[in-house]
Amino acid sequence: MSSDHSFLNDVNQMFSDAAQLMSMEEGLANKINVCNASYITRLGVRLRGKMYTFEGWRSVHSNHPSPAKGGIRYAPYADLDEVEALAALMTYKCALMDIPFGGSKGALKIDPSEWEPHELERITRRFAQELARHDFLSPSQNVPAPDVGTNETTMIWIADEYRRMKSGDINALACVTGKPLAMGGIEGRIEATGRGVQYGIQEFFRHPQDLARTGLPDGLSGRTVVIQGLGNVGYHAAKFLSLEDGCRIIAVIERDGVVRNPDGLDIDALKAHVTATGGVAGFAGGTHDADGKAALTDACDILIPAALESVITKDNAPHVKARLIVEAANGPITYDANTILRDRGIVVIPDLFANAGGVTVSYFEWVKNLTHIPFGLMERRRDERGHRVLTQSIEHMTGRSFPTETAQELMSGTREIDLVRSGLDDKIRSAYAEMSMLWNSNPEIPDLRTAAYVIAVRRLAEIYKALGI
Repeated sequence: MSSDHSFLNDVNQMFSDAAQLMSMEEGLANKINVCNASYITRLGVRLRGKMYTFEGWRSVHSNHPSPAKGGIRYAPYADLDEVEALAALMTYKCALMDIPFGGSKGALKIDPSEWEPHELERITRRFAQELARHDFLSPSQNVPAPDVGTNETTMIWIADEYRRMKSGDINALACVTGKPLAMGGIEGRIEATGRGVQYGIQEFFRHPQDLARTGLPDGLSGRTVVIQGLGNVGYHAAKFLSLEDGCRIIAVIERDGVVRNPDGLDIDALKAHVTATGGVAGFAGGTHDADGKAALTDACDILIPAALESVITKDNAPHVKARLIVEAANGPITYDANTILRDRGIVVIPDLFANAGGVTVSYFEWVKNLTHIPFGLMERRRDERGHRVLTQSIEHMTGRSFPTETAQELMSGTREIDLVRSGLDDKIRSAYAEMSMLWNSNPEIPDLRTAAYVIAVRRLAEIYKALGI
């Protein structure tokens, strides 16, 4: 992709469309838009008997409010342009969801598959040292999370290195989120982004005026879905939509092509096959085609790009047949493609909203680490006793017993995972209600993406005004 049509340029154009609809003091829009700071490091690590140099970045788009929040990805294609674009998206995402984080992003130009786990640990710890020394890693200033090519193990390496360097910081574990449960993580974090996609689609279907724009019938049951990318986000979104909402996942696109089944794919079986073989080819539960990109234009109700940015472009956007596209990945639709889709009447649930489950639950994890107490610990047994008294009273008054499964569910105390899902669902519903209201009440707002940006930019402008900046 040329520099004139970069991912960062797409994000800036989408921001500009929203900012032009708002009244702001001169220069404020540019201040909100630009990236505050970017750190470039070229760190050396001695491995396999020689010195290797790795290039990495950490960008802070905004630290109002603090800390800045955003993932770290390990990828051979990573560059500063992508990092700054993702940092900007995180700023707008947190503002839209009303989460008290600024936006940040990081990357290391590396292919994780080329290195052994113990080598990745040494590389990661050196990267963490560089970030911490320059204040790009801290519970109060900058909090990374997993992204493409990284996971909860990567995060605990970073947290452990930070704790070693800052042994007096009682909140050291809060310097990253997405950690293992045994090391300060939170239940529901791994599923969070995919769960947020599900909750976002459910909420869209609860708004008849918005659903009517797609021409789709009421209800998710029986809706056909194409998923691009069966990583963490795509897998959980596909699993929840198929098992809990009755959707049929008729195609899954991966690096080695697409697997289709008009009756619906068994997502858990497919995930196990992809994990074992590295791709969808050879999966017995569907038909494989090596041309995965072509499946983006398959006939379906809902298309969910859940991998990398810029997969729907001006070239294939005219041929997309889905009536609803849900951006489970960051930036999967280019600016030009978004315009084409909008003109064709295809509704897009934007990444600012659809992809926000991860950072929302990361916020919960960060709060848990700062308070040093698990969610639900203080109230679970009290709730159990109260629910037991309630069920016994109802049984006494009616003379009938609760069904065993219902009674067990009702009398169980609230677990951490219950509170996490409840909090995420509430955040999703609240944000979507604002977007929908603005979209339907203001004729100048052409789509949900513009509504999302306007809400986010308005909040950021209010923060800058309150701070006197």
